[in-house]
This record gives sequence, structure tokens and C-alpha cells, in this order.
Amino acid sequence: MHAAGAETGRLRWALALILGLMAVEIGAGVLAHSLALLSDAAHMLTDAAALAMTLLALRLARRPAAGSLTFGLRRAEILSAQANGVALILLGAFIVYGAIGRLISPPHVRGGLVLAVALVGTLVNLAAVSIVSGSRPRSLAVEGSFQHILTDLYAFIATAIAALVIIFSGFERADPIASLVIAALMLRSGLGLVLASGRIFLEAAPEGLDPEVIGAALVAQAGVVEVHDLHVWELTSAFPALSAHVLVARERDCHDARREMERMLRERFGLEHTTLQVDHDSGGLLEIAPRASAPERG
Repeated sequence: MHAAGAETGRLRWALALILGLMAVEIGAGVLAHSLALLSDAAHMLTDAAALAMTLLALRLARRPAAGSLTFGLRRAEILSAQANGVALILLGAFIVYGAIGRLISPPHVRGGLVLAVALVGTLVNLAAVSIVSGSRPRSLAVEGSFQHILTDLYAFIATAIAALVIIFSGFERADPIASLVIAALMLRSGLGLVLASGRIFLEAAPEGLDPEVIGAALVAQAGVVEVHDLHVWELTSAFPALSAHVLVARERDCHDARREMERMLRERFGLEHTTLQVDHDSGGLLEIAPRASAPERG
């Protein structure tokens, strides 16, 4: 099985685990009057939606380029990641709102049932995290789904701790406090995804690739006089691209210089998709003088 097929298979297994656990958690949350469980069930709904969206995005991204879409639908993955990030932020804000109300007036929480479901959820999410984390390197779309599941794992651990506190001390506000912890994790993960996808949509240089360092490396090549109009961006996850206009000395072979620069960019910076316009340096600005006027006839 090729890498893309293996990645899709892992996501499908994780989706099946999440859907099964979500159904159990909703029922238990209603019976136990636990906002932490219901909050996490809502988060698991977004997990399932995120996984389904990622599967669709990966399928679209593999379609070949056609017509006006000269890069195909590669950025469907980034749209998926951004949607996942926004969903995490909105759901986290909703949970904060509900938790504040329960801090003021906490309902009775059945700690034993909450603990049992939280422990099961921890095991299921450990399995899901293990399945998805096997995909390396992860695209940003898969990273979005991974962050959903990882946050859910932390949420179950927080819920289990809250349940233990309720069982042994009767402090029922531990349940909404755990919900606030869950919300904080969701907001952190969501913001990270929105910022990462936003960088790609704004065509910022990829993390770890400094345009100034790349420009200096190009200028340091034999015969290179000047580099300008240098652009470094990321089309989609793990697809950095570069374009630049390079001037070389008159005696330097343009084609040989381009090949040398492309090899350097590939080996040193991992840039496979490069567009270099290489021209000879004119040696100065072109001077344009007015044409001499014809002598007047007497």
C-alpha cells in the first residue's frame, strides 16, 4: 500500500473508534449530569467531522491538475486544517460559557460513571492517537485531525481526574473546572491550526526557510551578481516553492548557473519546485540619448 493509501486507512480506523466512543459518551454524560463528558462528546463530534473532512481533502488534493486549476486542489488540505482550527476555537468558547454557569451553580455529578467513561475514552483515544501518529510526515490537514484527537485524549485524562476528586471529596465544581481545562487545550490547538494555515494562505515563507539566508546563498554562487524578486512560499503542506530573478556575470553561462543554483537549493534547503529567471548583467544602466536632429538647410 502506498503512503497516501496507508494514511487514508489510518484515518478511517480512527474515525470508526471516535464515532463509537462518542455515542457511548453522550449517553453517559446525560445520565451522569456531567458537563465535562458532554463537552468532550461535543469535541468528539468535531473530531469525527475533522477526520471526515480530512479524508475528503486528501482525496481532492490527489486529483491531477486540470483547466484553470494548474496546481490541482492541493490547498484543499489547508482549507480543511483551517476549518478544523476554527471549529476548535468556537467549541472551546462554547464550553467556557457553559462551564462558568456550572461553576456558579454546580449540578450533582455521578462521579463513578464519569470515571468509568473517562477511562474507556482514554484507552480509545490512545489507540486513535497511535493510529494517526503513524503517518509521518503529517500534512497540515492530518495534523488538524491529530490535534483534535490529541486534545480529546488530554480531555479524558482531565475528566478522569475531576471524577476522582468528586468521588473522594464531593467537590462537584471539579467537573466544570475540568471543562475549562479542556476548553483551554482546544483553544490553543485551534489557534495554532488557524495561524499555520493562515501563513500558507498569505504565502509566507515556510517555517525554517529564511528568504534572506536563501538570497545570500544564491548571491554567493559563482558568477552571480544580483538576486531580486525573490519569493519563497508554501503551496500546501511539505510543498515549498521559490522564484527569483538572478543576474550573472557576462562570462558566466546562464544555463549552467541555473542548474548549479537549483542543485544548491535542493540539497541545502530542500526546495524542489524552483523557478529561476537567469539573465546576464548589463554592466550598468542602459543610456538612451535623443537622436541628433538633421542640419538645417539654408
